[in-house]
Amino acid sequence: MVTDIKLANVVLHVDDHAAEHPELYYRCAPSDARYDAEAGALCVTGAVDFLTYINGLSAIKWRKYTGIEQVALHVAYAGSGTLTVTGVRTDASSVEQIARYDLASEETLELVVQIDTSGFDLVGFSVAPTEGSTVSICRAFYTASVEEGSVNSVSLAIATTTFQNERYILPNIELVKKGIAAEGGALARSFHMFVVDNGRTLDVEALSDEVVTVLPNPNAGGSGGFARGMMAASEVPGAYTHVIVMDDDVRIMPESFVRVFALLSLARGAYRHAFINGAMLSLEEPTRQFEDVAYVVDNGAYRRIKRDADAGTLEGMLYNERTSVEVPNAYGAWWFSCIPVENIRQNGLPMPFFIRCDDVEFGVRNNPTYMTMDGICVWHASFEGRYRASVDCYQYTRNFLATVAVDDCASEFWTIQRLTRSIRLHLRDLDYISAERLLDGFEDYLKGPEFLAQADGSAIMKKLGALNEKHLDVAELDQAVLREAGVTPEVLARTDLVYRPSKVRRLLRSIPYDRHYLPDFLLKKKPGYVVKNVSVALESNSSRCKTVVFLDATRQHGAIRHMDRARFKAIRRREHALMARYRREGKKVRAAWKKARPYLTSREFWTQYLGIASKA
Repeated sequence: MVTDIKLANVVLHVDDHAAEHPELYYRCAPSDARYDAEAGALCVTGAVDFLTYINGLSAIKWRKYTGIEQVALHVAYAGSGTLTVTGVRTDASSVEQIARYDLASEETLELVVQIDTSGFDLVGFSVAPTEGSTVSICRAFYTASVEEGSVNSVSLAIATTTFQNERYILPNIELVKKGIAAEGGALARSFHMFVVDNGRTLDVEALSDEVVTVLPNPNAGGSGGFARGMMAASEVPGAYTHVIVMDDDVRIMPESFVRVFALLSLARGAYRHAFINGAMLSLEEPTRQFEDVAYVVDNGAYRRIKRDADAGTLEGMLYNERTSVEVPNAYGAWWFSCIPVENIRQNGLPMPFFIRCDDVEFGVRNNPTYMTMDGICVWHASFEGRYRASVDCYQYTRNFLATVAVDDCASEFWTIQRLTRSIRLHLRDLDYISAERLLDGFEDYLKGPEFLAQADGSAIMKKLGALNEKHLDVAELDQAVLREAGVTPEVLARTDLVYRPSKVRRLLRSIPYDRHYLPDFLLKKKPGYVVKNVSVALESNSSRCKTVVFLDATRQHGAIRHMDRARFKAIRRREHALMARYRREGKKVRAAWKKARPYLTSREFWTQYLGIASKA
């Protein structure tokens, strides 16, 4: 028996966080489309193009993941005009017309258009009303006809973790409830949301119902929260086939769940067991896609597979959909990652890292195939300007070294070399705090898995967070020092994150030079400045300066640093001592981490660690 499966809805209402960027949804002149909330319809008075990031159909992905080529476009409309089916052929870069249909109905009528997507990477449509008239689009969606017996059984859970972040999680809960209720059908019957409350500040009884369950949890960080959500989703065999782990501080689009459900229902071959990762777009720049899938590099770092993509342009859409994310050592960040429950049962829960690298480690451990698609996404605050040594240095170092140890995903030798280089580069910029946190992370890694199994992650973060460098608004810094350092309005206005070293500066940063080794008479009393994006110096004029103005990547915040020779020497002595310890004990420590992973990722461990009462 043949059945129709909805692939995607056409989203007619522009979400408020993207109100200034309707081109994510449709392209038209500013006054040619208006959403009528009371009627629940988009009123079109001029030509409107729906071949966009959210509303275009990714033919290339549906064909690859599900084998589907024949689709149907359903448009419920009232008014007169034309509807044109459009597409971008494989290897082409421009849109062409596929078919054209007349619209003519005073009452709401559903037009159903059959589309053969073979040979096309993207498919969409546009609507143009007759001059002087309006076309009201009440709803629109894509379906595919498939054999009923070929549809995969899917039941979907969400596990989101929150810590005293009601301003995000409460609206997201409401969005999910309304979105799932509005969709109805198989998705509504096979869906549940677990909200893990690490702060224990949510009203459990008021928020929990047949769609949502709030789970109070100790503050065990992101990894502890996601572990608790995964445990709930996998507790009853067969209850859920997949769980979406999702950050709390995101703006979601319920349509993403509709597309995930359809993709899982129709996936074929190797993709039946694949993970799906939603893309992260920037809240500050809603058309900027930052990342969907990344991978671990052998030299001890992780990298995005794709560069930033402008999701508001056809070029950005094509780049995004045509770039493969199927690479070795891939992982999907947990702002939105859909994971088969069977993988959790077979390969375990997250490592108890508290924060950072839990998604990296889980990804490389499972070694899945990843699926991505335009319109499966969330919006998240950009990471630029959010540098914290307690997280970016301590947590990263400790947890990534452990990841390398348990999963053999990168060279330990080169990871250690990157660590020593990072220490040197931070010291060059008088960032003693970051250097110290790197060494803290290294030292705690050397303590082995027993330390992690007993560690109070919340207490560690509170202690180290209090030691983070205080970054002030640029306007609050000493303006005389800024002027003397050369921090001009032009310097503050450059926010493109482009690394602009001169050849000389590139050479200087590659050799073991440090101003602390120079006598005072060779140092400058005049201050300099450095602009950094995490550990990368985007711009600097601070060589031989005893005072350095630090600016973060946004150039809106910074600090003034002063040379401290005694602190420098203490850090170097500690570094040498820890490296000597690593040379003596490194192999033993690595073996201990590897041996401990099965237990640290087990339900037994997490049940005890989170203090979950036994049902026995």
